[in-house]
Amino acid sequence: MKKKSLLLILALWASWIGCYADEGMWIPMLLKKYNIEDMQKEGFKLTAEDIYDINQASLKDAVIGLGREGQPFFHFCTGEIISQEGLVVTNHHCAFDMIQSHSSLEHNYLRDGFWAKTKADELANPGITASILVRMEDVTDKILSRLTPEMSEQEKNQTVKAICKQLETAAVQGTNLMANIKPYFNGNQYFMSVFKIYKDVRLVGAPPSAIGKFGGDTDNWMWPRHTGDFSVLRIYAGADNEPAAYSPENKPYQPATFFKISAKGVNEGDFTMVFGYPGTTNEYLTSFAVAQLQDIENPHKIAIRTAKLNIINAAMESDELLRIKYASKAASVANSWKKWQGETKGLKRFNTVALKQTQEKAFQNWAADKKEYSSLLKQYETLYGQREKLILAASYLNEAGKRGAEIVAWANSVYTALKNNTQDWQRTKEQLTSAAREFYKDYDVATDRKILVEMLQLYNRNLTPEWIPEEVQAAARKKGISAYADALYDKSLFANEEDVLKMIEQATPETYKKLEKDPACRLALSMNVFYAEHIYPDLAGIEKEITALNQRWLAGLMEMQPEKTFYADANSTLRVAYGKVQGYSPCDGVYYQHYTTLNGIMEKDNPEIYDYNVPQKLRDLYKNKDFGPYTQNGEVPVCFIATNHTTGGNSGSPVLNEEGHLIGLNFDRAWDGVMSDIQYDPEICRNISVDIRYVLFIIDKLANAKHLIEEMEIVTD
Repeated sequence: MKKKSLLLILALWASWIGCYADEGMWIPMLLKKYNIEDMQKEGFKLTAEDIYDINQASLKDAVIGLGREGQPFFHFCTGEIISQEGLVVTNHHCAFDMIQSHSSLEHNYLRDGFWAKTKADELANPGITASILVRMEDVTDKILSRLTPEMSEQEKNQTVKAICKQLETAAVQGTNLMANIKPYFNGNQYFMSVFKIYKDVRLVGAPPSAIGKFGGDTDNWMWPRHTGDFSVLRIYAGADNEPAAYSPENKPYQPATFFKISAKGVNEGDFTMVFGYPGTTNEYLTSFAVAQLQDIENPHKIAIRTAKLNIINAAMESDELLRIKYASKAASVANSWKKWQGETKGLKRFNTVALKQTQEKAFQNWAADKKEYSSLLKQYETLYGQREKLILAASYLNEAGKRGAEIVAWANSVYTALKNNTQDWQRTKEQLTSAAREFYKDYDVATDRKILVEMLQLYNRNLTPEWIPEEVQAAARKKGISAYADALYDKSLFANEEDVLKMIEQATPETYKKLEKDPACRLALSMNVFYAEHIYPDLAGIEKEITALNQRWLAGLMEMQPEKTFYADANSTLRVAYGKVQGYSPCDGVYYQHYTTLNGIMEKDNPEIYDYNVPQKLRDLYKNKDFGPYTQNGEVPVCFIATNHTTGGNSGSPVLNEEGHLIGLNFDRAWDGVMSDIQYDPEICRNISVDIRYVLFIIDKLANAKHLIEEMEIVTD
């Protein structure tokens, strides 16, 4: 290669690998080393110790990770403590399942909202947990020093797992804490997080969905946005202020600190910081991975979910009870569906595959004489070539199969429980009975049947026979898929709640064998067997090899660029992202300003469209200009955007100003830039937050919950 060409490639590489000022999800304990000077240059007025300190109260003590018992370290959302009595704000969509579970036709909290007038009225949410980080520790040396070059990948993984378990146990021995070690930088580093996990989290308040979910799936992932995406929870503790299971005797949690709320507002260019639990990002993927995601996985998964959503939305439009039953399900299906569309659009717009190919060319030139790295990219190419058909088959099995019609997943769940849980038989039956009542509470046979027909048609239409389970193929034979579905729902006991409850009551350790003849169970088992025999062995082997390559790939990048400060991909651990309030241009001739107001809600108001039917009381407040102190330039602010690097899990995260005061709740990203999980670009990537003043306005003026306002500490300077 000519010297001039090589220098050009390296220059392009250097321009890519240098982090943008607003890019990154940073580890709190390392801010003092890597970020605080830059943060302060951007306008931040506090210190690294103000954010993270293990010896005195710091901002980290007011951030919670919302999880579930059994999965306490997987934080599905973030929340923040805003009072000395454990009051928490998070997103409406984070508490959506809680709100829905307490809703009925008589008490439709999804439609009408809910506000507890007293603490005694606050609603318990069994299984929901709130994790508060106590400390983090770098345990890399304790783990990697025990690994040797002679070990196979399997031996390394087993050794790492064993060491992590030992370290986690030792870290919390004799305490009520819980520890969890996770890999960072693709397994090149390991950090341990130690938590105090509270198990009594109650619903305090939520606005009507016409506010908390205003715009629905139409506006989801979009800007401009006018969604009051917030809800209010409270953490309860035992008499000693320590974690305790739910009890009427529990007391509101007394936190080490809580966030003060800023009422002074936001302006373009203001410093912002998001402090929360981002789920998963993949910033260091190769071009082979991105191309497969962009061209194979996303298009097919989008098509499957589009078909499913069309059926669910039609059902919800036809009946209010079905709307209640399927509201949470529809939101769950639609969220990733729309995100995948924006992600694909962004990847193509910014030519991510071509950009990464340029980066890889530079890396290959650097690694040409380095045995450890010289063959990496060729290995990637081979593995992703082998993966293509397998991942497509897996996508259909998951999206159109296991996550398609609910009856399939439900039949599989009951069968598995009866077959595998025989040591405490009575407890198994009690759990299944409870699960059955919960399942059928929000289940509609007619809607599910339509979904099954559509899923089986897509499955048979878009895959070749060698990648389709036998029972799925059989559905298209004989009398056709529609007749197959009719027979399945007519004959399967899983289509009827009473039949299932009776079966569970009379079940013996041999009952699962009888279920194998049930048509819904037979369909589920056919998928399980096909996956176990034809997809999983090869796909799992390929994924393990790719994981091992990913570790070496990132190690190579870090070795190649020792002057660069890398940030670790998100992994549901506490992170800091910082940037500034800023509008953006989504396309030629268009510029989006950085905020929206109540005026925009009224412009969208349309009683004929469910997602835009504004509550009458909000109309009245607007008409009478009864805004209270929650205005800026005479208008009620609703949402704002900034350049903070966020992802799923950051939902509900506190958005803080330069003084560490709460100015908003992160709840989404602008659709044009959701490829930021793979490639961040400051030109287009924006996080969306509900302005805290709109939250206060709704609590005060619409909900008349002034007792909650009185709990908070609101500052105006």
